[in-house]
Amino acid sequence: MTHPPHPDIDVRPITEDEFPDWLRAVSAGFLREPTPSETELEARRPQFVPGRYLGAFDGARCVATFRSFAQELTAVGGATVPADGITAVTVTATHRRRGLLTRMMAQDLAAAKDRGDVVATLIAAEYPIYGRYGFGPATWTTEWTIDVPRTGLDPRRSGAPDDGGRIDLVDSEDVRKLGPELHDRVRRAQPGAVSRQEMWWRLNTGAVRFDPSWTEPHYAVYRSANGEVEGLAVYQSDDNWHDKLPHNTATVHWLIASTPAAERALWRYLCSIDWVTQVKSGWRSPDDLLPFFLPNPRAARVTAQADFLWVRLLDVVRALEARTYAGEGQLVLEVNDRDGLAGGRYRLEASERDGGSCTPTTADADLTLDVGDLAALWLGDESAERLVTLGRVREERAGAGKLADALLRTSRRPWCPDMF
Repeated sequence: MTHPPHPDIDVRPITEDEFPDWLRAVSAGFLREPTPSETELEARRPQFVPGRYLGAFDGARCVATFRSFAQELTAVGGATVPADGITAVTVTATHRRRGLLTRMMAQDLAAAKDRGDVVATLIAAEYPIYGRYGFGPATWTTEWTIDVPRTGLDPRRSGAPDDGGRIDLVDSEDVRKLGPELHDRVRRAQPGAVSRQEMWWRLNTGAVRFDPSWTEPHYAVYRSANGEVEGLAVYQSDDNWHDKLPHNTATVHWLIASTPAAERALWRYLCSIDWVTQVKSGWRSPDDLLPFFLPNPRAARVTAQADFLWVRLLDVVRALEARTYAGEGQLVLEVNDRDGLAGGRYRLEASERDGGSCTPTTADADLTLDVGDLAALWLGDESAERLVTLGRVREERAGAGKLADALLRTSRRPWCPDMF
């Protein structure tokens, strides 16, 4: 049962002085140790941006949290659009079903639209929540577990690249120097990828530490024959032996590569480490090349698959004009948005050569769909015909779903490598 709104609960941007109480509410919502350490407070204070941290206050106590930050999202074709990255969304268990998330979301999305953000993004901890706010699952992710002895790779080989490149183990300081430029190249070529803030690199390389369970991983860099950094893998391994035999697992935290050669070399390196009998891939694109870098692709089995990046369109015209298209055609889209941020009827004129032109129109619609479903179609992963079959998209003109797929779907699936 949903409780009626409580007007006495104040939903508003927090002040810097209220940041410790806000962070305590975040910790409670994510089932962490209730009181954050002074180390964590001081490490996170530089992230504070007035107006981007929202809290719901019952008296003096913060009982719900919401944070957004400036982000870039890569559209199909490589253009980036300004995004409202949403994170740290919690409602304390004592105050659920009172409309607090709805109030915080409405404030944030309205501010994002006013700023000129084209989309909002988030990683959903639970599937059913965000569709009602106009978000749609726009990328998915898959994890593989590799049975190293079954890969077909020659165990007598060192795992060194055979293309003139090399792999070096480096330290965290090297990663902070080399990683941002490599990641920038990778994410600008990958639809669905997002920008990383400086704090991301500091947290993920141990320059800032407030999690007592954090241990330093290994960092492997691939350099091409001309010395250019083209790939980076971050992994840890356990120490698991039975009857004097190794059964160790290398777990990949993240792996990025700007070329297939670098990606292939890094996976083969990971499968060549002495005593490692299993490699967990971490979150990868559902159509990742990983299994096919191995002589026996069956050695890599899917062990997890889920929705990942959720997208909410705030400006349909700019979103559709930012991406490229696989063919030529026209579509009139009736976009339903119950929050009134991006709804309307739009004519898309798409061309493989010239890109897309999108304008409001009064012409008859070809497809009628929710703004969240358009977000999934926009990044190229979803099929309009499939959504028609599911009853989520209404085809107003015969063949419109097929035309939408011809224009919008991509040959490779979008992928977001990063949690945020």
